[in-house]
Amino acid sequence: MTETTGQNLTAVEKLEKVREILKANGNNPSRLIPILQQVQEVYRYLPKEVMNFVAEELKIPAGRIYGVATFYAHFSLEPKGKYLIRLCDGTACHVRGSEPILAAVREKLGLSAKKPTSSDMMFTLETVSCLGACGLAPVMVINDEVHGQMTVDKALAEIDKILEREKA
Repeated sequence: MTETTGQNLTAVEKLEKVREILKANGNNPSRLIPILQQVQEVYRYLPKEVMNFVAEELKIPAGRIYGVATFYAHFSLEPKGKYLIRLCDGTACHVRGSEPILAAVREKLGLSAKKPTSSDMMFTLETVSCLGACGLAPVMVINDEVHGQMTVDKALAEIDKILEREKA
């Protein structure tokens, strides 16, 4: 499955995917993290009602699911855009200019710290403490694609490429 696997599925089809995920993992509660990862690939986040469904199917308390989902930064309880942009603001990236990149991307996409996802659900912008690529600072990751030695112009050009692809 890819990150966008579930984007064009109906609610019923998405729930059927969750059933398939549970079955593929043997309805085994010890596989909770991989199950939640796969469910998040379908929905691009973990909806409350789906976490409750998983809890019922695995016969474990919903609180356990919420505990795992809120403990690990990888999981999101809020919807994410089709394109997840992570901009590093760790020391190396910050010193090399990540702040102006953040400001420019937010302005271009109409986002803010309180509104990280665009209204059309196309983009989500997050800052992270470290992406582990300090030698490429500043670093921006779009979905799984790493972009190093970013500048404002390079970052905006990457977004423009995405917008052009989406128009086509």
